[in-house]
Amino acid sequence: MAVLIDTSVLIDIERGGGGLDSAVGDEDRAISIITQSELLHGVHRAADDRIRARRQAFVERILEALDPIPIDSRVARAHAAAWAQLDAAGTRIGAHDLWIAATALAHGYAVATVNTRDFTRVPGLTVVQVRPTG
Repeated sequence: MAVLIDTSVLIDIERGGGGLDSAVGDEDRAISIITQSELLHGVHRAADDRIRARRQAFVERILEALDPIPIDSRVARAHAAAWAQLDAAGTRIGAHDLWIAATALAHGYAVATVNTRDFTRVPGLTVVQVRPTG
């Protein structure tokens, strides 16, 4: 099954936690456009120019290797359904994680994440736990 790589996995890799192959094996992989935004946000939040340059280079390598999947009508429909199911169950997850989960659901992907706690709440979502190494 193809996997959608969550931001937490990429941050772990940036901090010295191996590479994508060690994180998710040889499965087909992609990222959400939300993950792209979260990674770029980290670049902008860097405390100094040296850290910013290192993060920027890392993010650009990720974006060259993995085309982000955009939010479209199919993703919006999956998002609305998952959101309603979570509300009905009295559980919520972060807005960004819900969009990432909806992208995975809409495209038939599993989500590879360090943060299994929130993603496992989403009905029908296959979650691949990645152990932090960095």
